[in-house]
Amino acid sequence: MEVLGILLSLFLLMYMAYMGFSVILFAPVFALLAAALQGLPIMPSYSELYMAKAVVYIKAFFPVFMLGAVFGKVMEDTLLAKGISHAIMEKLGYKRAILAVVLSCAILTYGGVSLFVVVFAVYPFAASLFKEANIPKRLVPGAIALGSFTFTMDAFPGTPQIQNIIPTNFYGTTGYAAPIAGIFGGVLIFIIGMLYLEWRRKKAAAANEGYGDHTLNEPVIDETAVLPKWFIGILPLALVLAINFYLSRVYTWDPNILLPLAGLKLPLMAPAVKNVIGVWSLVIALVFGIVFALALGFKNIPKGGGLQKALNVGAIGSLLAIMNTASEVGYGNVIAALPGFKSIAQFLLGIKLGGTPLVSEAVSVTTLAGITGSASGGMSIALDLMAKDWLAWANSIGMSPEILHRVASMASGGCDTLPHNGAVITLLAVCGLTHKTSYIDIFAMTIIKTAMVFVVIAFYLLTGVY
Repeated sequence: MEVLGILLSLFLLMYMAYMGFSVILFAPVFALLAAALQGLPIMPSYSELYMAKAVVYIKAFFPVFMLGAVFGKVMEDTLLAKGISHAIMEKLGYKRAILAVVLSCAILTYGGVSLFVVVFAVYPFAASLFKEANIPKRLVPGAIALGSFTFTMDAFPGTPQIQNIIPTNFYGTTGYAAPIAGIFGGVLIFIIGMLYLEWRRKKAAAANEGYGDHTLNEPVIDETAVLPKWFIGILPLALVLAINFYLSRVYTWDPNILLPLAGLKLPLMAPAVKNVIGVWSLVIALVFGIVFALALGFKNIPKGGGLQKALNVGAIGSLLAIMNTASEVGYGNVIAALPGFKSIAQFLLGIKLGGTPLVSEAVSVTTLAGITGSASGGMSIALDLMAKDWLAWANSIGMSPEILHRVASMASGGCDTLPHNGAVITLLAVCGLTHKTSYIDIFAMTIIKTAMVFVVIAFYLLTGVY
């Protein structure tokens, strides 16, 4: 009965998220329902379990969410992001329309632009290119999903996306953890994803299906607009990657840098400097990226409060993103404290395929990401509940925490893209399409991405290379 109460709570949270209700409101409701069903007092469970962990999460990752959102908005409003997308699509042309869309999204995502901003920046050009090539518009979301939600989001080492940064806080790694395994898995995802999308295109062409008759959110591109050159737009992205790499992998941080604060008897949440280097490096890199992007594209920002609007919209938009994730993390903390969760945890930790914690970690992370509809939320819950056990297991067999980092990161971006995922809903809305017409291709990316996590695990077990 204890496990059934947890499963009921999880199902209700997933259902409400799918129906479009905010998890900020319903995560604590269903967490407290599960607690009450197992005899825990409601208000202490709320203040001491739910809120305690939600606040810790905000403390750890709010700067990344905020600066990432601001950077993305600045890249959008300075037209630098659109300049990159337009150049790629113009160069590759309609004959390679799908590849052009995927590469545009990949470059922007890997450079640190928010996934949501990428969708808005790329969609107008993608739809126009598909129309010119007479490729069904219903394939646009699948192409954007492959470029934005997969290999550059969490597989390729060094990506500044939050899904690659969260594990650093638990494993003391950096965003460049397990580079060979990440590149291997990322390249496979790209190749198989492209083969799938090209198969879908050829199948549609054989059936004489063209772009289609669409009226909702059809893009209107101002042909007279002067976009920045692509190599100008690339510079802020390259700067973010370069500074992040230097501070993560080259620069030696003083291990005693936290001591002055400890001397003030402040409550430090970071156990050691290595646990926050990943976040610190990215925060510094994003600040430089924002300033540099503004310097390069300031003239393109609308006059009369355009700069103020860009910064404000980015900062305010980040609040919703982090509050959603923090709510899910608080929910996970309540569930973890329940007696019934011990059975679930024992089952997940009991998955010993390959003699390592990797399969257990992958199954746990991708399952929770699917249930919550959030890559960052599901991964945060899983790592918060079981990272110590997985790390202890890894240490006992001499396995590097870097491969734990990469598997967790990649697994988070698999089943998270179920129908109730916020990014999926936004992507379809921006494209003016529905789940019925286009979700199957997004789901295919989910299947490919999830499968490749286990291929990466097999690669590591066979070669020991990460």
